[in-house]
Amino acid sequence: MTFPVKAVVLDWAGTMIDHGSRAPVIALLAVFADAGVPLSEAEARVDMGRAKRDHIRAILAMPRVAEHWHGVHGAAPTEHDVTRLHDAVEPMMQGAAKQCATLIPGAVALIEKLRETGIKIGSCTGYTRPMMVDILPMAAAQGYTPDVVICSGETLAGRPSPLMLWKALVELGVWPASACIKVDDATVGIGEGRSAGAWTVGLAASGNGVGLDHAALLALAPDDRTRRVAEATAALRAAGANYVIDSVADLWPVIDAIAKRIEAGETPAA
Repeated sequence: MTFPVKAVVLDWAGTMIDHGSRAPVIALLAVFADAGVPLSEAEARVDMGRAKRDHIRAILAMPRVAEHWHGVHGAAPTEHDVTRLHDAVEPMMQGAAKQCATLIPGAVALIEKLRETGIKIGSCTGYTRPMMVDILPMAAAQGYTPDVVICSGETLAGRPSPLMLWKALVELGVWPASACIKVDDATVGIGEGRSAGAWTVGLAASGNGVGLDHAALLALAPDDRTRRVAEATAALRAAGANYVIDSVADLWPVIDAIAKRIEAGETPAA
């Protein structure tokens, strides 16, 4: 393989499927409501992209949520509560993810171009393997089957640690990380890519930052849409993304630009 970019490792929800990353929010809101501590959508989205157990732990640590939890349950949330909520979220996520498994517009064309160029395709997700059971065949039926899928819980630490990304690169058999690209819609995924030493591309319009499915995004008033995408872009840039684009439909020109920078001897940190 002579193309300078050896692998592209993609997130799932908000990146390749589920425009707006809706499924995790649906599941988290339902499970916390059942526990007597309703969340706002904004609270559910703050730590999006983390392993679901870490995500739940972070939600419970929010002052408002912790105070409400104490008022309802008579004690501060514990690791037992984290486990109980996680066990409840997992089947809820399976159902929600199955409803939100449509590929994001442009995803199939991107995969075809990556295959044509000889770039290996990896994926990492904050979903556990059971949460992905229905998603993987549904994505395959739409034309997307990555070479490697690394799920939450399959490394000792999740995002923003680099371990899931490194595991993907090991299984793909590619190195160095500086010849690879991590693509994610969540800031924690950008942190993962930076920690691993890969190039990072943030997705502003299709992901967690805006949080709307494709039809809802297009239905926004133009000024509102521009504002919300700009806010998501700013957050991804602040997290250290080398590039920020709207969605994977816009990714190939960025891959080509990164390839030229690699050929010129540049690294992601340059």
